[in-house]
Amino acid sequence: MTTTAPDPTRATNGKPLDPAERLRLERAFSVPRARFLLGLPVVVVVLGWSFLGAEFNFTKLGEGTVNMGEFLSRLFPPDFSKFGTIVTLLIETLQMAIVGTVLGAVLSLLVAFAAASNIAPQWLYYPARWIMNVIRSVPDLVFALMFVSAVGLGPFAGILAMTLGSLGSIGKIFAEAMESVDRGPIVAMEAVGASKRQVIQYGIVPQAAPLLVSYTLLLFEGNVRGATILGLVGAGGIGLELTTAMRMYDYGHLSAIIICIIVLVTVIDQGSALIRRRIT
Repeated sequence: MTTTAPDPTRATNGKPLDPAERLRLERAFSVPRARFLLGLPVVVVVLGWSFLGAEFNFTKLGEGTVNMGEFLSRLFPPDFSKFGTIVTLLIETLQMAIVGTVLGAVLSLLVAFAAASNIAPQWLYYPARWIMNVIRSVPDLVFALMFVSAVGLGPFAGILAMTLGSLGSIGKIFAEAMESVDRGPIVAMEAVGASKRQVIQYGIVPQAAPLLVSYTLLLFEGNVRGATILGLVGAGGIGLELTTAMRMYDYGHLSAIIICIIVLVTVIDQGSALIRRRIT
């Protein structure tokens, strides 16, 4: 069975569109060539300026390929003699990510209600957005150092850092997911006298729910990877063991840690992808 692509010059009933409607569609879906040609030089200049300012050098990269190859060669063969320690720390990392994701998602959802323009009044919308911008601009390692100094070394500090860091990133995405819902059901509910709570509960949240779940899974994946980094400053997880192996030039142990992290992240990524396919 073969299918043909729809003709944009014809209506759904097969009849030709009138000239005015056809012109409107062409304008709506045509590529703004003039703007593209005007913006292209600006993009080239900005890219060139960025390459120069960042000292990006292809020659130096080519010369350093030998050193990178030598470093990678030292990682083999991996040494799994401390496999039990690696698994224990990876389980701790996973536990940190689970708790941090749940707390971060719940708090981000609450903040998102205040940061969605179709829900919150302006006096609440702008402060909520400003707070999320401030949180998002601070690296998670800074939060981890702050909480390590407050509650001491260990995974608790890492969980608090992930939870606070989630407010800035996933909270903004949650709010934008709520803002992008179809206005039709909302207008219909308001027309029949539904309260604000009813509009949010039955009109906004059900539409945004698939995106909210999908973004939460992405947050979980990011937290698993982020937990491996937070351990660098003593906030629990596999990161401290990874840093110790690097400082001790224990390349076999370092390689085993990296392989185990890759396996864990891959399993979580595939599981999250399966869940997202079922909910969308």
